[in-house]
Amino acid sequence: MPWDAPKASILHLDLDAFFAAVEQRDKPSLRGKAVVVGGLGGRGVVSTASYEARRYGARSAMPTAEARRRCPPGTAFLAGRYEAYRVSSGVVMDVLREVSPRVEQVSVDEAYVDLAAGEVDLCTDGLRTVGERVMAEIRSATGGLTASVGIGTSKMMAKIGSEMGKPAGLTLIAPGEELDVLHPMPVRAVAGVGPATAGKLRGFGVETVGDLARIELTDLVSIFGTAHGQALHDLAKARDARAVQVERIAKSVSAEETFETDITDRAVLHTEIDGLTARVAARLGTSATFARTITVKARWHDFTTVTRSGSLPHATGEPAVIAREARRLLDTVDVASGLRLLGVGVSGLTTHAQDELVLDAEAVEPQTEHGADSAPDVRAQPTTGPAPRPQWRTGHDVRHAEHGAGWVWGAGRGVVTVRFEGPLTGPGPIRSFPLSDPALQPADPPDWRQQGPGA
Repeated sequence: MPWDAPKASILHLDLDAFFAAVEQRDKPSLRGKAVVVGGLGGRGVVSTASYEARRYGARSAMPTAEARRRCPPGTAFLAGRYEAYRVSSGVVMDVLREVSPRVEQVSVDEAYVDLAAGEVDLCTDGLRTVGERVMAEIRSATGGLTASVGIGTSKMMAKIGSEMGKPAGLTLIAPGEELDVLHPMPVRAVAGVGPATAGKLRGFGVETVGDLARIELTDLVSIFGTAHGQALHDLAKARDARAVQVERIAKSVSAEETFETDITDRAVLHTEIDGLTARVAARLGTSATFARTITVKARWHDFTTVTRSGSLPHATGEPAVIAREARRLLDTVDVASGLRLLGVGVSGLTTHAQDELVLDAEAVEPQTEHGADSAPDVRAQPTTGPAPRPQWRTGHDVRHAEHGAGWVWGAGRGVVTVRFEGPLTGPGPIRSFPLSDPALQPADPPDWRQQGPGA
């Protein structure tokens, strides 16, 4: 179809290592150090790794156990504080809405902006000015968080631009430059090309976007179907007509895998469940959402497909819980003839969750030298009586009646260790207390704009 290339008017913003950056902002002793945020249990998955941790190979969606093996002593492994992330995310989105009324929030740390809908000069200098202004205002309004910005003629090119400039960079891809930028890139750079599509394309000798652009439309349609084939053909030529949508609310998150050969071994399928769950949980973590309903999708060699679903009493984002329920659902499916596809999905999304009580948490010594580098995710035993003891999770906010505000540095063997510091203080002292100390209570995230510990 005919294509009239638009002006460069789409801005994509991606906050840099967002969860880890919030932790470093609020915890001065972690600034400049390797920080990993995510699940801390045996099946935990990394949500975000700071750039210091990425140098050792830690990355999102990696099992936390693997990140621990790669990162050196001194690395802080922290449970997520999603309320703190939502607050900072809200500040960022408010900054973007001052630029244009058309803002599409993709996740807690990512958004598109239609600059043409605002009072923005769309010449090259004007676009650079607005990009630099947005980055500066976000840094100021969030207490030092940084963002990478891409500006281009489409959503795909703007997102590619923000990736090119990370961290804290601004990349403008001007009209006419799209193919020069796009075609040398791996084919995964094309929006919508995941591992399965990339693997199928590799079988036809397609490694780069330029390779994909040379495939005839009729061939792509015969391989992928009309809609997907047409989309791949257009996107490989930088033709992306997707508009910025002001309302964008995800209703579900899923991941699936098509196997090269049918799998009949249930143990192998359980392992596949763990990998799919890690991908789903990572996306939940990125969007700071939780899910109540878990669904397993299974497809046999004859393309017959069945789904099994179940709902939890409380919404969760824990990979171990999702994987457990997914394996239980899969066990109701006959796999004797082999599965060619397996998928895990979650729905019933919400911004709040309640952790399951852990009754057999292993008690371990809190760390005394390297802060949260290997402090365990140990939860207090529930007790009888009107008020169960808090679950002291590494990295979470607390307040002590005498010492003020701080964060859980470690817990176990009857004590909880706290570092007393905040976004407006220097690195603070470390003190330990009995788990049952009534003077120590969970607290709201610190306000980086107004106060530090003890205020």
